[in-house]
Amino acid sequence: MAQPPDPHRASPEPAEARLDLIFHALADATRRRILEMLLEDDLAVTDVAEPLPMSLAAVSKHLTVLARAGLISRERRGRVTWCRLEPDALRAAATWLESFGLFEPLDLDRLEAAIDRALAMGDVPDDPSGPPAGPIDSGPREG
Repeated sequence: MAQPPDPHRASPEPAEARLDLIFHALADATRRRILEMLLEDDLAVTDVAEPLPMSLAAVSKHLTVLARAGLISRERRGRVTWCRLEPDALRAAATWLESFGLFEPLDLDRLEAAIDRALAMGDVPDDPSGPPAGPIDSGPREG
């Protein structure tokens, strides 16, 4: 049974509500697999359902969740319904995640320059997979 809305909680902003739908849709492994399938090409609903271990009705419910989130669109062509990946919703989720600054793209040129500087200064051991070169200072010892 659904809970009644909390009158003290403001309803989410449209952008927040959209993100809620997107992340809810992405939280399910089957729906993520469907998105991966649609990365390749548009697919008929029956083609989406074929490799999945569930009924066509269950797949249809997953497609509805993805469509409500804006992650896919569906188009009827004759008797066949086709599904298409809609990347804008994924971009919205990625933009939100990137706003934390934790998911910056890796700057390989800066990384290479930092490694070169460390090598030039002798700060990198000859065998980086081995133990540290010097003693490990674990703080003052009692004794």
